[in-house]
Amino acid sequence: MSSENLPQSPAPAAPSASAEAGASGQKPRVAVVFGGRSSEHGVSVVTAGAVLRAIDRSTYDVLPIGITREGRWALTSDDPERMTITDRKVPDVADLADSLEGGVVLPVDPASREVVYTEPGSVPKVLGDVDVVFPVLHGPYGEDGTLQGLLDLSGTPYVGCGVLSSAVGQDKEYMKRIFTSFGLKVGPYLVVRPREWERDQEGARRRIAEFVGEQGWPLFIKPARAGSSIGITKVESFEGLDEAMETARAHDPKVIVEAAIVGREIECGVLEFEDGPRASVPAEIPPVQAHDFYDFEAKYIDSAAGIVPAPLTPEQTAEVQRLAVAAFEAVSCEGIVRADFFLAEDGEFVINEINTLPGFTPISMYPRMWQESGVSYPELVDRLLQAALRRSTGLR
Repeated sequence: MSSENLPQSPAPAAPSASAEAGASGQKPRVAVVFGGRSSEHGVSVVTAGAVLRAIDRSTYDVLPIGITREGRWALTSDDPERMTITDRKVPDVADLADSLEGGVVLPVDPASREVVYTEPGSVPKVLGDVDVVFPVLHGPYGEDGTLQGLLDLSGTPYVGCGVLSSAVGQDKEYMKRIFTSFGLKVGPYLVVRPREWERDQEGARRRIAEFVGEQGWPLFIKPARAGSSIGITKVESFEGLDEAMETARAHDPKVIVEAAIVGREIECGVLEFEDGPRASVPAEIPPVQAHDFYDFEAKYIDSAAGIVPAPLTPEQTAEVQRLAVAAFEAVSCEGIVRADFFLAEDGEFVINEINTLPGFTPISMYPRMWQESGVSYPELVDRLLQAALRRSTGLR
């Protein structure tokens, strides 16, 4: 197996956060922000539980902030045990919030990082400064550049990608366009925009029919800006097309239609080290029994197991690592990315998508790949926080 992009053993140690706190003697304060308004709310809560469990409390102070499905920012319990999937049900911020009446207000003034809690009829309560935000929001209103823009306005460092790369990483159409412009191979697709489906459904169906004539069945109908395989339908004929479109549009009015690619599903993690991004050992997602494809229930409810490391040749491993880092650089990513590929029957890797805030649940592939690469879960969390603390705010 190639080690070209893997961390050397032992990996260079990141500067300690407690040392960076300097003469003040205070530990850096981390706001872990989770939940949110997207359909991936529950997955985000599970991810937050894993991150809260992993943060070294002797090095960092932690402030958990949950965003309800309606968009209210709430102080929540710092109890990771309550943030797990129980009886096939994902957790909810509303069940963890100290109060659903009050709200957390982040600073918008770069001269202050002071977080305030307000509640009707009460004097606002100052919660203190936040040094870095660890967003674990998946999907729209968090992973898509919206939260990143708010944090940029306030001059607050944060883990992960910036506004542009987050937005591109959330939108499957523009992600594919950028990959293509950088010479990365993507699979055949077409986009059905909101106005087209609302005003000319017959025209949209004709375009899809022409696409089927070129690519054949099955098709995958997806929300263009969602994740965790939510809202995706595998369609075998025109009979299921309209229902699949409405399923996708329930999560995003913009829909992407993709041709099926026959091949193996391969994933690779990218992590920002002091000397730049490096790729993990890759993983393979084998065909999932009882599921048509690697959907939400297969990922999070039935805990389908990926194979880490993927059984690839040394040459294939080196190539997918190279492509993963190339995708990271093409979209100007920072901190963290999981790149998903198909290894097609002709032996060529086809990039499917990147995730700029991949799952951090106990069964998620990103931390598993880095664990196999020699970076433990707590070290992974620490490296992401340290990269964010090193990074300058503003244009970079």
